[in-house]
This record gives sequence, structure tokens and C-alpha cells, in this order.
Amino acid sequence: MSKFWSSFVQDLEPYVPGEQPKVQDLIKLNTNENPYPPSPKVKEALNGEQIDLLRLYPDPNSTALKQTLADYHGLDQNQVFIGNGSDDVLALTFMALFSQKNKPLLFPDISYSFYPVYAKLFNIEPRKMPLNDQFEIEVDKYDLNDQCSGIIFPNPNAPTSIGITLDKIEALLKANSETVVVVDEAYIDFADNCESACKLINQYPNLLVIQTLSKSRSLAGSRVGFALAQAELIEGLVRVKDSFNSYPLDRLAELAAITAFEDKEYFQQGVQAIIESRNWTTEQLQQLGFEVLPSQANFVMAKPTSKPAEEVFTSLREKKIIVRYFNKPRIGDYLRITIGTPEEMQALISALKDILV
Repeated sequence: MSKFWSSFVQDLEPYVPGEQPKVQDLIKLNTNENPYPPSPKVKEALNGEQIDLLRLYPDPNSTALKQTLADYHGLDQNQVFIGNGSDDVLALTFMALFSQKNKPLLFPDISYSFYPVYAKLFNIEPRKMPLNDQFEIEVDKYDLNDQCSGIIFPNPNAPTSIGITLDKIEALLKANSETVVVVDEAYIDFADNCESACKLINQYPNLLVIQTLSKSRSLAGSRVGFALAQAELIEGLVRVKDSFNSYPLDRLAELAAITAFEDKEYFQQGVQAIIESRNWTTEQLQQLGFEVLPSQANFVMAKPTSKPAEEVFTSLREKKIIVRYFNKPRIGDYLRITIGTPEEMQALISALKDILV
């Protein structure tokens, strides 16, 4: 602790990102990264000519990427906001839409652990809404309308992996018409039982949808996130962004993002491969006695029943397989396991068979 810190820094509890160990031959299933590389067209696009252009500032508005995303989602360019990863977009959202309203912000009690960090950072009162016994978001419990500063939740939720259907999101929007509702869709492309809320944007001025290219498009290292909403909400994010960082996205990241979105066939093949591996992994874990939540994401939340989760986590690590263990209420008996390649998942199951004997 330094005497030069601002006073509020002393009380902050920063977000703890997933471990990025530098160990050779490690099977890394802990941070929900995509096991497959980006589209081959991304490598072709990031050529020497583009690298030479790094001497110039990027387009502060990321106009070309905005147009690509607008076309993809059937929206106008002024309905798209670009940020340096979805965490950056989330931070600007907290500042632009939730801060200084003297009302609580609602989010699930088991959810993305950056939400309470941002709430503390921007002096927003958090109100955690309990998931039910099946770890589902109970939408009807959020019917508070203008009694809160906003509502935010991931769909599918993280770390539980469970999604909610579009009709429930629409009911939530109708019941809270005076409140901003933010749907954080980092994993929506892997869902086969729930849909993106993007198709509701033109009907509901209180809806903001946030997505990322880190998961389904294999660009976690490029840090590209975006938000979609009606123009008035987007303008609020732009005002904060331009008061903070005029150039959040570099030239190569924008080009990689555009190229990844344009290669729809590669994207669809990769998503389908992960869904198939997820289904296989779920079946295998259940055969080993695990309780597995119904996943709509590129990871599964699984509870070993013959040994404590922390013990299994440690044993896997000794076998150079790393998954995520959260020592937190209600989920301390579970492991979050990212879906890797078929070979990686087979290695995981083999290791678990040895550990659980």
C-alpha cells in the first residue's frame, strides 16, 4: 500500500482473471478460450502492408468493423459500439448507464465476478439476486422497474453455463421498461436452446446487448468486444469512451475482427465442433458420476460426487490438466471445465478415471 494511492484504491478488491500458466504440454481448460485457431483468412489479412500501417493511429470510430457488425445483425451503424474486449465495454456501460443513480444494480448472485468489482469501482450499490436451486435466473424476481439503476446478467450465465430463453428476456424488458437491461452474451454462439437478444433491439429502447470475439471467433488475444442497442444508448457509451480513450481498438485487431466475421463457414464449423465435444464430455462426466449442469456455453459446470471438487482440481493439475475451481458459496462443489479439442477432452476423461478410482 502506497501513501500516494487515491483513497478509494485501498478498498478495492480487483477481479482475478483465470490463470495463464507457462507450463509446457499443459492441457489448459480453465479460461474458456477457443481450442481452435482463428479463421485462416485472418492470417492472410494480417500481412506486411497492414503491419506497416501501424505507424498511423487507427480509426477512432472503428467504422469498418461497425458496418460489418451492423450488417451481420441487421442494424444501423449508429447502433453498434466497439471496445477493447467486452470487459472494456462492460466498464463503459457501468459508467454510462448505471452510475450516479443512487439505486441498486441487479445481477445474479452467481455470475460474472467482474460485476461486483465494477460496482465497487464506480460506487454503485450491488444487489445480488439469488439463482434458484437449479442455478437458473428467475426473471420474474427482477420485476422492480425504476426501483433499480439497471439489470445485468450473462446469457448463458457464467460460470453456471445455463441460458434463458428469448421470451423470458422479452418479459423482463416489458416489466422493466424504465430500466436499462444489459444482456452479456459472451457465450451465446454456443447455445442451442436459447437465442441472442439482438433481434429485440429495435423493439426495446432499454436493451443493450454485449458480445465478444474472444470465445466463438478465437480472438481472445485481440481484445475485441462490442455492444448493440438503439442509438441513444450507444451514444452514451461513445461519450464516455471519448472522454477516456479515443482509440480503444488497434488496426490489426479491427482487421482480424472484420475478417473473422466475414468467414461464416469457418465460424459455424468451429462452433459446431465445440458443441459436439461439449455433449460428448457431458455424457462421459455423467458416466463417471458427475452432476453436470445443462450447458449452453463452451464449458461445463460439473460436480464430482465421489471426491471433493478441490481435490479433483489438484489431482488434475498434477497431471498437467488445469480447470477452474471457485472456492465460493453454492459452487464450491463444482469444477468449471472449458471444452477443448476432442483429444484434450479424451485426455481429461482418462485422467479423471485414474483420479476417481
